Amino acid sequence: MSLVELIAQADERGLAASGLACLDRCVPLLGGDDEILRPLWASLAEPDVWGSGGSWGDRIEQIRAKLDADAPEPALTDEDEAAVLTRRMLDAVPAEPSAAGLRTWADACSVAALQIHRLLDVADDGASCVTARREGRTDGMSPLVAAELRRQVTILELLADRGAGGLRLALVASTEGRRVLRAVVSRRARGRA
Repeated sequence: MSLVELIAQADERGLAASGLACLDRCVPLLGGDDEILRPLWASLAEPDVWGSGGSWGDRIEQIRAKLDADAPEPALTDEDEAAVLTRRMLDAVPAEPSAAGLRTWADACSVAALQIHRLLDVADDGASCVTARREGRTDGMSPLVAAELRRQVTILELLADRGAGGLRLALVASTEGRRVLRAVVSRRARGRA
């Protein structure tokens, strides 16, 4: 099943986790540490995901404040452009999520995360856009984009199969992706020095 199909079939928790995982892997581009999104991950494990007191929205606002939600500088390098895409993911998190809002956000996060990995990959991806990748056309895919696509598919499959029980494994997959992206950015910085 393609990534597009998985997103189309996901429930609210799966959509929220999918978008959150994409953001989680890319948040180091905004200076976020490994724990910055933990409150949102924790809320996904709660019986009432969105919290009767608006805990999801409150947590998002706290995270945005910690990451200094001011508009980023205009893009100058691939890392800057990737940070702009990451900031857009964070800014678009629905404060009061609905299935339609979460689906739109998760879909946009999927595209942005793949584009970020494409920007930062030293290998040529071959495709003119990430749409082909999301629809299952993977010929000539660069390694970093391929790994990101696999993570997105894996996370949606885990949540479809296990529901809230798949959250821990989804977080593990996302954490590994964050480490990979952080290493890529570090290597690129050393290469410019």
